[in-house]
Amino acid sequence: MSSMRVGYLGPEGTFTHEALTDATAGTQLDPVPLPTIYDTVMAVHSGVVERALVPIENSLEGSVNATLDALAMETEDVAIVGEVVRPVRHCLIARSPLELDEIETVVSHPQANAQCARFIRSRLPQSRVLAAPSTAEAVRIVAEHRGPWAALGNRVAAERYGCQVLRAGVEDVAENETRFVWLAPAVGSHQDRAPASLRDAGHARTGGSAQRAREAGPSIGPWKTAIVFWGVGAEAPGWLVGCLSEFAVRDVNLTRIESRPRKQGLGRYMFFVDLEGRDTEAHVADALNGLRSRVEVLRVLGSFPAA
Repeated sequence: MSSMRVGYLGPEGTFTHEALTDATAGTQLDPVPLPTIYDTVMAVHSGVVERALVPIENSLEGSVNATLDALAMETEDVAIVGEVVRPVRHCLIARSPLELDEIETVVSHPQANAQCARFIRSRLPQSRVLAAPSTAEAVRIVAEHRGPWAALGNRVAAERYGCQVLRAGVEDVAENETRFVWLAPAVGSHQDRAPASLRDAGHARTGGSAQRAREAGPSIGPWKTAIVFWGVGAEAPGWLVGCLSEFAVRDVNLTRIESRPRKQGLGRYMFFVDLEGRDTEAHVADALNGLRSRVEVLRVLGSFPAA
């Protein structure tokens, strides 16, 4: 029997790779590194992989826009089927030992640069900041560059590319966490088809809890539903309040709401909402039907076990 192909934001050594490795420990998989979040989402869409793991939200910098945009605007047949929350600890990494005032350039993924912005401003004021497709790719770039460059990444990437950790824990807040989501084709029963460690990955917050989730079984814990909508009447006063009232009157709790431009001109937005409960529960289903009557487009991005 062939292993399940699981895509992730690569290359090896990214925080997504760490999350994937931890959440699926003991499971036979075929990990497939992909160069960007867009490529990772679209690999599920095209069938190149059966599952994928991508970052969607960080406790310091908020949502990962590339993930939201890909799910809302690039494909309608990829669903969120689980989530994993992990602490993120950034290291300052260089090819060889350097003093901080010697570093000319800092390279990393834009999210990592933002999560370490205070450290960069206060300790590396002379350094320019460059963006890379991923933290691991940033470390690889630094490993091949002969100048006094440094990357923001993790210890795994530093070891993989033969680099040295200059400083550890350089994120602006020690309780920095990132939420990752499992993606699967939006047809049939995704969770029933997946291995147990993937099916229950939504319950994993750290390494040890993944094993406890597998032992407890798929019924553990609460569920969450993620949606996106935009619509008819969006320019009218009170339209958004009316939309959200469909949840309030049915006692459906919202855990996150965010707007993103629809890329069709100024003032046109789509709204992402996470809510407590499964989309098959009566009060949640009623709220979604009420919202559907108020908007042009409503899509359920996924209903899945909450981390």
